Amino acid sequence: MFSYILKRLLWTIPTLFGVTLMVFSMVHLAPGDPAVALLGDKANKQSIADLREQLGLDKPIHEQYFIYMKNISKGDFGKSANSNEPVLTEFMDRFPATIELASIAMILATIFGVLAGIISAIKRYSIFDYASMFGALAGVSMPVFWLGLVLIYFFSVKLGVLPVSGRLGYEFDIDHITGFYLIDSLLVKDYEAFWDALKHLVLPAIALGTIPMAIIARMTRSSMIEVMKEEYIKTARAKGCSRFQVVAIHALRNALIPVVTIIGLMFGSLFAGSILTETTFSWPGIGKWLVNAVYQRDFPVIQSATLLIAMIFISINLIVDLLYAVINPKIRLS
Repeated sequence: MFSYILKRLLWTIPTLFGVTLMVFSMVHLAPGDPAVALLGDKANKQSIADLREQLGLDKPIHEQYFIYMKNISKGDFGKSANSNEPVLTEFMDRFPATIELASIAMILATIFGVLAGIISAIKRYSIFDYASMFGALAGVSMPVFWLGLVLIYFFSVKLGVLPVSGRLGYEFDIDHITGFYLIDSLLVKDYEAFWDALKHLVLPAIALGTIPMAIIARMTRSSMIEVMKEEYIKTARAKGCSRFQVVAIHALRNALIPVVTIIGLMFGSLFAGSILTETTFSWPGIGKWLVNAVYQRDFPVIQSATLLIAMIFISINLIVDLLYAVINPKIRLS
């Protein structure tokens, strides 16, 4: 197990190197001057030249890249060209909001996706099967930003039961203990703030979790159908096991192996999907922060935030691989 983890960690080095090279190249090859974007079109040439020198943009591209990699190796992800704050500090300030949104969205997607897939597999070709798979197809095909706007229109504008945007109402002020509003409000026993934070989470979590839920449902259904054909399932039935025991104990555990893979990949992809969701709902997470950085041509933020997200994605994949051995003891990691 230890050797496997060590190999995977070593493989992350060239992966992260490739990510930094691609992001650095794409950002610097994009048209426009970040110094002009920060100072405005009416800024004089001397001010622009001074800012370019301050940001290191006057150096050759390859030299800028080597300086950037040297700083990263020291744990220095640079400072935002817009706010002059350390990128890592700004990232950590916004990261809890994105994690909270992605976690709730993934919990909803996993629960409803797995349940829908199991029931569809057990009741193949039933009305529920056709309806759930049609819903899964619609969920995969539906753009996140469009779904978000539809949810806002019906539940916020028309019905007025859920907030339009933001993370918490202006009338509440929660002490930032962990950065997660649901946890912080419970720690200080402010249940009204907890309920308000939960209401703010509902619409963006549904919008963000729709695509993962649809994919999980389809994968669970396919995996369950294949497992239910195996001989050990027939043996369990012959022994007199109830339908619940056959499905929950004998079939589901083996069917979950490909599903866990999808869940892990989907959770990592939620960080990319959160960019559209957070922008639509004005959610103060890293997605909206990245969009603003792109508009402002803030190179340090774009490069370092993308690298940090890639590191998180790789870590999630490693955790998923290790979960295989927990779910199925027959699997041994070498």
